[in-house]
Amino acid sequence: MKKEGRRFSIKMKMYIFVVIAVIVVAVGTSVIAFRTSADQIERYYKNSANDNAKNFASMVDGDFLEKLKAEVASDEFQQLRARAEEAGDDEPVKEYLISHGLWDKYSEIRSKITRYLENMDDIKYLYIVAHGSADAEQDMYLIDDESIELTETGYYEDREEELLGQDIAALDEPMISHGDWGWLCSAFKPVYNSAGECVCIVGCDFGMDDVMKERTRLLILLVIGSVIFTVVVLAGSMLFINKVVVKPLNAMTTEMKKFNPSENMSYDQAGVIDLDIRSRDEIGEIYNGIRSLETDITDRINEMADLIKAKLKAENEARDKDEQIGRLSIETYRDALTGVNNKAAYIKKAEELNEQLGRGGAEFAFVMVDMNNLKRVNDDYGHRAGDLYIKGCCRMVCEAFKHSPVYRIGGDEFVVILQGPDYNDRKRIVEKLKQDYEQCWSNTSAEAWQRYSAAVGMAENASDDLTVELVFKRADKAMYEHKSKFKAEHGGTSR
Repeated sequence: MKKEGRRFSIKMKMYIFVVIAVIVVAVGTSVIAFRTSADQIERYYKNSANDNAKNFASMVDGDFLEKLKAEVASDEFQQLRARAEEAGDDEPVKEYLISHGLWDKYSEIRSKITRYLENMDDIKYLYIVAHGSADAEQDMYLIDDESIELTETGYYEDREEELLGQDIAALDEPMISHGDWGWLCSAFKPVYNSAGECVCIVGCDFGMDDVMKERTRLLILLVIGSVIFTVVVLAGSMLFINKVVVKPLNAMTTEMKKFNPSENMSYDQAGVIDLDIRSRDEIGEIYNGIRSLETDITDRINEMADLIKAKLKAENEARDKDEQIGRLSIETYRDALTGVNNKAAYIKKAEELNEQLGRGGAEFAFVMVDMNNLKRVNDDYGHRAGDLYIKGCCRMVCEAFKHSPVYRIGGDEFVVILQGPDYNDRKRIVEKLKQDYEQCWSNTSAEAWQRYSAAVGMAENASDDLTVELVFKRADKAMYEHKSKFKAEHGGTSR
């Protein structure tokens, strides 16, 4: 007679079922919580890296970088760089760049990178790279911050494994990687020359070593919490299972296997247990406990789904409201023709500066710009040409003062309020703008509405200035002196 195998009781089956169910819920909840947190953190760092790379790429001169790339890629420079690196001496590289007329612009961009890193603590590396094609195995560094040796300029470095076979200038999104430099969130944005061609890329790396340590710590806490949750729930469940009987237990086991909750399900759809068990003994208690557990899980899932939907709706409504307010604010203070700030924005800014003066002073300067020859362009070629002339003159002002607000306060009058970097370099920038206007005016081969010309005057805030109007008048006076000089040299109307 064949010996029967060991009986696998319904009670043991119930033990196994409860253990598996609780573990799945605990692990699933932990995984969802961990993945949600990790995704939010990664999205934040990717957006930050992407925005900063894009922002800095817009601040550099693509035409200059194209010249620099061609020069440092030459055999002559590469040989000089190798010798300088071996000797640990940056001077040969500096002298080479000076002799080829590249040092001033190179140094300016290098300083910008340094200042940018100083102001953005979370950024670990910011650099400009002359990238190769998608099949390239190396890329050449062009400019780093001032803490990096000059001999790194022109240095070819092997690509990270994650970037092999990819067009770095056209990556869909920032990437998170772990290599020789630790955990980094890296974004790459192209820099274009005046012809619209990509000449190099700006790389922005956010260090994520601390973030990854915190992520590991979170995972450990979730695992510990899941274990505690599992132990507690299982201990309670075992107390119920010990009091069951075979027949009702089999019925409940069959019903429990149907339990499969999901979003927006009713109790019937989720398979919540529903038996005709009304006894007041242990069986009834187990039944009521299981039903309560299943309905609670179903309710929690539906509540979580409703909360997520409500949160997304609230976020969308708040974002839409902020966008509407932002658009209205921009339209209120923006000049429709040139896109710069209008007179209302200037009045608001002047009031803010007056408040600063009342609290003890502020460091700023005014630059007045009044266009020459606008009336003649309007009279001879029409107001459409006049509008092009105004926008061209305004563009030259904006390109000169990249870090200061520009205001159009009249038909042909602009005011620039210098603070920060532009204020520190104000005399050089103003003289450069005057020279650029003079050079543009002297280009007789261009159309009349493309020969931009304007009078420029600057005045700095003095310690005894009580209002910005005093600074404005001095800048206006300096501007009219420049306009008189233009009239004397070129004759005719300056309007």
